[in-house]
Amino acid sequence: MTRATPPRGAGRDADAVARLQALSADLRQHAAQLTDEMAALVAASRDSNADDEHDPEGQTIAYERSQLSALTDQTHAHLREVEAALERVRAGTYGTCEVCHQPIAAARLEARPTARTCVDHVGTRRAGG
Repeated sequence: MTRATPPRGAGRDADAVARLQALSADLRQHAAQLTDEMAALVAASRDSNADDEHDPEGQTIAYERSQLSALTDQTHAHLREVEAALERVRAGTYGTCEVCHQPIAAARLEARPTARTCVDHVGTRRAGG
């Protein structure tokens, strides 16, 4: 059974805003935790005389730093997607495919609330962007 896309309106947008704001808060909290972990890792490695290139432990520290950095970057990128989705809600374009300008299915928005396109246009770049 497929779920039809409900008509655009205040109720649908209010639900989207609530979900996006909750996701934004979670991502901000996660980013703060990752930042704290990075600060702790840097502080711990500052006090050691580990030579990343020659010390076996140094490679682990460099790897952990790299992993934390990548996770932090991913979290910030996802947060930017959520903020862009909230901006589309404010602009009245949330839930509309940026390629064909048709409504995005509710199931897609439920699975991926930051979706910019309908399933038919996944991976398609919009004109001018």
